[in-house]
Parts: sequence; C-alpha cells; structure tokens
Amino acid sequence: MSLSAFPRLTDSTRPFWRVFCSPLDDADARGPFGRHLPFILAGVASCARNTGVSSTMKLSTVIVGFRTLISLLLLFAISGALSAQEAPAPDCVAEYDPAVNYFPETMQVEYAEGFTIDYANHYKIVTVTRPWPGAETGFTYVLVQCGTPAPDDIPDDAVVIEVPVTSAASLSATYAPHFAELDLLDTLIAVDNADNLYNPAIRERIEAGQIAEIGGGSTVNVELALDLAPQVIFTYGSGFPEYDAHPVLAEAGLTPVINGDFNETTPLGRAEWIKFTAAFFNKEAKAQEEYAAMKQRYQAVAEKAKAAANKPTVISGMANKDKWFVPGGSSYMARLILDAGGAYLYADDTSAGSLPLAFEEVYDKAVKADVWLLNSFQRYDSIKAVLEAEPRYAEMAAVKRSNVWNNDKRVNENGGNDYWETGVGNPDLLLADLVKILHPELLPDHELTFWRQIPAEPAQ
Repeated sequence: MSLSAFPRLTDSTRPFWRVFCSPLDDADARGPFGRHLPFILAGVASCARNTGVSSTMKLSTVIVGFRTLISLLLLFAISGALSAQEAPAPDCVAEYDPAVNYFPETMQVEYAEGFTIDYANHYKIVTVTRPWPGAETGFTYVLVQCGTPAPDDIPDDAVVIEVPVTSAASLSATYAPHFAELDLLDTLIAVDNADNLYNPAIRERIEAGQIAEIGGGSTVNVELALDLAPQVIFTYGSGFPEYDAHPVLAEAGLTPVINGDFNETTPLGRAEWIKFTAAFFNKEAKAQEEYAAMKQRYQAVAEKAKAAANKPTVISGMANKDKWFVPGGSSYMARLILDAGGAYLYADDTSAGSLPLAFEEVYDKAVKADVWLLNSFQRYDSIKAVLEAEPRYAEMAAVKRSNVWNNDKRVNENGGNDYWETGVGNPDLLLADLVKILHPELLPDHELTFWRQIPAEPAQ
C-alpha cells in the first residue's frame, strides 16, 4: 500500500492526529481508537496465526492487515473530526437573524477613562482610548458574535474578533486574575512569567502543564505563541516598539489586545477593566455583578474614613541614590490615601505618574510624616535593613515611631505579590488596609491583607 493511501496531515485533520499520537498509557487521552488498539492488533495477529501460513507470510499478513485497518480507521476518524468542526460551537448562532439582539446583557463604563464599549445587535465595539501615557491614537476591537456576519461599516484599523473567545493568553499579573473571577480559567492557556503570579488556581494549572509561559515585551516567545495559537493575547503597551510585545505578535499573525489599566488614576477605574476582559467572553453579567459588589464595599469603607477626626500625614515611595520617586498628587496611590482619610504630602501636585525628585526636596517634607508607605518591590525584614540601604532616613518621624509599611504581606515563594492581582482588582481591600493603618479605631476587626508593618529589628 503506498503512502498516498494515507490521509495528509492538514489543519482540518490535525485534531485527530493529536489524539492518535497521544501516549498509549493514558486511555482517556487516546480516544475510542486508542482504547481498542491492543485488541485490534491482537485480532490481526490471530488471523495470521490461524491461516497456517509461513512465519514470513504471517508477518506480511499482519503488516498489510494492520495498514489496512489503520487507513480505514483514519478515514472514519477524520470524517468525524471534519463533521465536528463544521458543526457550530455551543455559543455560536446557528441561524442569524438581524432583528435579534444577541447581547441582552450589556455593561456601562462608570469610572475607567481608558476604554469604551458600544453595543449593536450582533457585535460590540471596544475602544482603548488611552493605551499608554501620551498615546496619540487608540485601538479598536470589533467583537462579533460567533455565527453572525462582521459589520461592513467598521474603521479600517479595527481588529475583528469572534466572540466568545475560546482561548487566550495574559501577559500581565493585573488582569490574569480576571480569568478566575469570571470563571474562565479553562480558556487561559498562556501567561508571561509564572513567577509573577500569586493566584493559587492559576498556579495550579501552570504546575499541571495546562498554562504555558511565553514571556513578554519584545522578547515574547513568538514561536511558542504560534504553537499554542491563543485566539487573543492580552498585553500592554509602552509606545516604544523595541520594548512592546504587540508589534511582534501582530507581525506573526497573532491577535494582541492592548489593556491600558495601568493608566487609570482611580482605584475604581482600574478595577473596572474586568469589564474590558469580560466583553471578549460575553461575560457581561458576571463582570457587572462582581464589580458592583466591590464598588459598594469600597464606597462603604471610604464613607467610614470620612468620619475620622484627624488626617495623618503620609509619604510614599523610596529613594534610589539621589532621586526619591513619589506618586503624583493625581495618581492612583494619592487617591487611595485621600479616600482612606490621610493627608498625602504631595496632594497639591497635579501629576498622575511618578515624580523623580531630589532626595533633599522630598526629605524636607517626609521627615515629619506620620506614616511612610514604602511601595517597594524589595522585601525588608526590618527598619534596620532600610537604614542600612539609606542611612539618611534615620531622622524621619515615621522611622522613629516604627510606622513604616510595605505592600508585600501576600508574596509567595516565587515572588508573586497578590497586591498586584487581588489587590488591584479589589481596591476595597486596599482601602480597608490603609484605613486600618491610618485610623485603626474605624475598622477594629479588619485584619491587614496586603500591607505589612516593618519591625524595627529583624525577627530572631
């Protein structure tokens, strides 16, 4: 029998070949053919033994018979695979009707300033208006319900994506947890760096080999991404192509989706990007439910903080050589401190980003601050260790009173910090922590989730 009798390995037949070539010690992975393979071989061999032919003829009979059976089984299996692929997915529309609204559940963007969502009957237009600071243009994604036609009147630069998305990669720790919150873990097949992640459910799937690492930035593993073939890849942009992942991913024919959550200047605005993720999976109802509950909790804690009789002064950030990096007065951290009933020492500044100021300039204010929030990626076991790194901190009032804190209480053995996952997505918890630090009498029963008070001396 010539090789031409065997079906060619094409994109349509590849699913069957993956099953056929699965390890034979995993019956569930082999499929119906694999489970019965030992019995098929035994049957062919038995036929040869009982024909009374020579050993050579027996071997020839087995080989020919086996090839014939393989060919027939391949043809039947591939036919089934093709039929399965032609059938619409469970979430696809079988018969399109332009009069039907296929998105009865919609979302409204309340606090986020970096994206918008507009609905039509069978498609949504999601626009990222501020992908990175200083961006002159945004990104538009037209999300078309599976089984319905793409609209004609869409922008030339828009990316058309069929929804609900069935597989995705996440190249940031801040939106990877969306997959857990929206019950979408089975669609997450790749992340940038596993060590950056804290979420136990995601880590379990990484360790089980269900989620791969493909790196990030301009050095993202394009070859592996192509092999995994996620329908979309959620990533971020800086505006500098030499550092960004999305240009190389798009050039390779993959579909990057830009998430600009880090540009948001309010805690509720940044957390609202769960709705952005949800739009690609038709998870509007779940996202609305999660966000509404979190927003209510946040506002309740902020309302309690308004009752505080005093406002402790707060400094944030640390020095690197002769530059002290502090959050601007219109930044995410400044808003958290304000809502927690604190008096941020740079509240009058209008910057939304980080300010690199001279050490002496910041120190003149910081020396009298009641509370010092380090916001450091480095973990210090004591204030003594902080002073060893920079002795000039010694005269600060917060240092003398051991009122120094860092947001690294929930860090796993790989360095994954849950502040950037659960914290960013649930700022009500971040706010409650800060209220506990600034006004412990207002939340007597609250246990700190993300912030850790740094002791004067290392533990013995």
